[in-house]
Amino acid sequence: MLSQERFPGKLIVVEGIDGSGKSTQIDLLHKWLLSLGKSVFFTEWNSSILVKSTTKMGKNEKSFTPTTYSLLLSTDFADRWENFIRPILKAGGIVLADRYAFTAFARDVARGVDHEWVRNLYSFAVQPDIVFYFKVPLDVAVERITNSRAKLKYYEAGMDLGLSDNRISSFRIFQQRIINEYDAMVDEFGLTVIDGTLPVEVQQRQMRKIVSTIIHGWKGLPHPDAQALRLQQRRLNRILPQNGSGEEKGNG
Repeated sequence: MLSQERFPGKLIVVEGIDGSGKSTQIDLLHKWLLSLGKSVFFTEWNSSILVKSTTKMGKNEKSFTPTTYSLLLSTDFADRWENFIRPILKAGGIVLADRYAFTAFARDVARGVDHEWVRNLYSFAVQPDIVFYFKVPLDVAVERITNSRAKLKYYEAGMDLGLSDNRISSFRIFQQRIINEYDAMVDEFGLTVIDGTLPVEVQQRQMRKIVSTIIHGWKGLPHPDAQALRLQQRRLNRILPQNGSGEEKGNG
């Protein structure tokens, strides 16, 4: 139920439950694409300045219902789509999105919001070129999150749903619901599953191999520093002699 409109640019998305490692991977992918001289732009979930103060107030006062929370987040997304993502895609740039409409499809439905209603909210957004879904066992994600944070946030833990009085228990139940929704979307939206328990470098190699297939022979929006990057690389190639295999010669 996403738009099939095509743009000159490329849209690459990462999805997964909290603790899946997706943010680390998209950051590495961002750096790699920049090193190739591509014009790359980054956006993340729930980051629109337009609704930031309202979101903060609602969370602090714990005043959101599942429906009002869904509507506010869709407003956040719509603002970023109209004023950031869509213009860049039209210009031929690459947009890397840490979460996209699929986050709403997973989290909002896990909160009990109607499945079709949520999808209709985001029907203006286009189907990305690639959606990487970082799949990890629930126990792994919970361990990663609890080890890295002093306290789980109220809505993050699904405490608004009355699943448990204990935040960790509530988090586990809520995240399992989200996993179920993501798993159902793999076939529905053609998500590319990445094993989030693999070493970081292995996951990144898999991502780069897949991304390479969609940018091979594609020009896109020229990076403002692309010419300087190419000249720098040429100078480096002249300074560092290479052997027949294309690898730098060792010192013996």
